[in-house]
Amino acid sequence: MRLLFAGTPEPAVPSLKALLGSRHEVVAVLTRADAPAGRGRRLVPSPVKVAAEDAGIPVLTDVPRGEEFVARLRDLDVDAAPVVAYGHLLRPELLAVPRLGWINLHFSVLPAWRGAAPVQRAIMAGDEVTGATTFLLDAGMDTGPVLGTTTETIRPTDTAGDLLQRLSVSGADLLVATLDALEDGVLRPQPQPADGVSIAPKITTHDAHVRWDTPAYAVDRRIRGCTPEPGAWTTLPGHDGEPGARLGLGPVSLRPDVEDLAPGQVRAGKKDVLVGTATHAVQLGHVQPVGKKPMPAADWARGARGLFDAATDAPTGVVLGATR
Repeated sequence: MRLLFAGTPEPAVPSLKALLGSRHEVVAVLTRADAPAGRGRRLVPSPVKVAAEDAGIPVLTDVPRGEEFVARLRDLDVDAAPVVAYGHLLRPELLAVPRLGWINLHFSVLPAWRGAAPVQRAIMAGDEVTGATTFLLDAGMDTGPVLGTTTETIRPTDTAGDLLQRLSVSGADLLVATLDALEDGVLRPQPQPADGVSIAPKITTHDAHVRWDTPAYAVDRRIRGCTPEPGAWTTLPGHDGEPGARLGLGPVSLRPDVEDLAPGQVRAGKKDVLVGTATHAVQLGHVQPVGKKPMPAADWARGARGLFDAATDAPTGVVLGATR
């Protein structure tokens, strides 16, 4: 089949590469326009654009609206348009152009976690299994009929980045298999069930704020679900009722053997840094002070002389997320 591939971020690249190695022909790629990034705000192409140009595939970065774009899509004469994390809504007149429709690869088992952040929300909710789904795009948000699914176990230490990397690979295989079956005429779309619907809105900076007055398992899931993006954070103690500077947090380890720390209270030892929660302590892994690179928590504590006069094995008066 002749395909138009639509996608933007790194997790979409395995699907594009899998399609390029399949029996189908990718005649063009649709991706987001170059976006400013870094301190210099230099325009940077999307990972999908880089992969497409490396493969010699024509790239479209137009915003998909207007009759001119519809005519351009018709001129491509594609049979289907696979989509992986493209990032733009597609208007009804576009959905009707490919003969077999727009086939979206979504990183959950629909109807669970419809929306922009299915992987992050699944981890934060404590799900044990997730997966990927191929379905036909319609006017709703991830509501179209299902074509295929695959499942993936969520491991106890998975971050959103870890899980998304695995799903991007298994999902690429699912997408190719779905298009093969559609071309062979052996696949019939199935409506999504009415039960089991959950919504996965985009993760905001507010969502990434760690609440130490929640159970340790919730702290752990929130941090893993927000890693690497947007990055979990807490605040250092401030002065005169004002919040202190932010401190970025990497994944933590659960420490059910430590129950004598109040929520947010810190114990800075020579080799580890523990923080209390509503249940038991967690052990910080890497932390990132403002303006610095991530570092082991114990190294940070040794250098944070304004907070810790000396690393001891006793609880300190420092409470993360509070003022002093």
